[in-house]
Amino acid sequence: MADEAYENPRLAALYDPLDPDRGDLDVYAAVAAELTAHHVLDVGCGTGTFALLLSGRGLRVTGVEPAAASLDVARSKPGSERVRWIHGDATALPAMRVDLATMTANVAQAIADPETWEGTLRGIHAALRPGGHLVFETRDPARRAWQEWNRAATHRTVAVEGVGDVETWLDVTDVTWPLVTFRSTVVLTATGETLTSDSTLRFRERDEVTASLTAHGYVVDEVRDAPDRPGREFVFFARRPEVHESAVSAASSGTSAVNAR
Repeated sequence: MADEAYENPRLAALYDPLDPDRGDLDVYAAVAAELTAHHVLDVGCGTGTFALLLSGRGLRVTGVEPAAASLDVARSKPGSERVRWIHGDATALPAMRVDLATMTANVAQAIADPETWEGTLRGIHAALRPGGHLVFETRDPARRAWQEWNRAATHRTVAVEGVGDVETWLDVTDVTWPLVTFRSTVVLTATGETLTSDSTLRFRERDEVTASLTAHGYVVDEVRDAPDRPGREFVFFARRPEVHESAVSAASSGTSAVNAR
C-alpha cells in the first residue's frame, strides 16, 4: 500500500506545489547522459517529474508507480503521452531491456519490507539489458537525518494556486531501528482542514546495500557522494553484468568450489 501522501488524490495534487525545487533530479539526468542511456526505467516515478524531464530530452522512459493518485497527476501533465506509465511496482514488470533504472529521492528507503526490497532488486535486474545500470540513493544512517524531522525545523507555509496558503511540517513518531516512521501534516489554511500521512523508511548501511545488490546478481561499480547533499547520502552505481562477465564469474565460482574440496 502506498502512503496517503501519494495515494490520496488531494495530497498527491499538492506534492509538486509543496516541493517545487527538484534540483536533485538534475544529478540523475546527468547520470543518464554520462551512461549514454537511451531507455530509462524510473522506479517509483511519483508525479512524473523526472520521467518527463528525461522524455523531454528525447529519451525513452518507462515510469512505474504503485500510487494511482500520483500516477494520475503524472498522466495529466504536458508531454505525458511520451512516457510509458505502469501502475504497479518493480517486483512485477513487463519484459523490457532498459539501459538505466533509477530510484530517486526516498524511493529505495521507502521499500521498507525486506521481501519487497529483494523482489524489487530482482525485478529491476530482469528489466535491465546486460551491461545496464541501476542508480539510486539512500541516506547514510550515521548522519541520523530523522533528528531534523520535527515541526520546528520543517514547518513552512506555501501559497498554492487555487488552494491558498498551505502549512506543512514533519514529526517523527517512532524509531525502531532500522525503521523510522514520521508523519507529514498538511493544513489548508482557507478551510482549517488537516490532512496527514504516515511514512516509514528503512535506513540501510552501505555494506548491507552492497551485499544485497551482489546477492541479486549486480556488480557494484562505485558508491558516490550526492553532490547536492555532500556527506549525507550514498549513491549506488550497480550494473547487470554482461553475458561474458557472468560466465567468467560462474567459472570462477566453480573453480573455488573444487579447490575447497
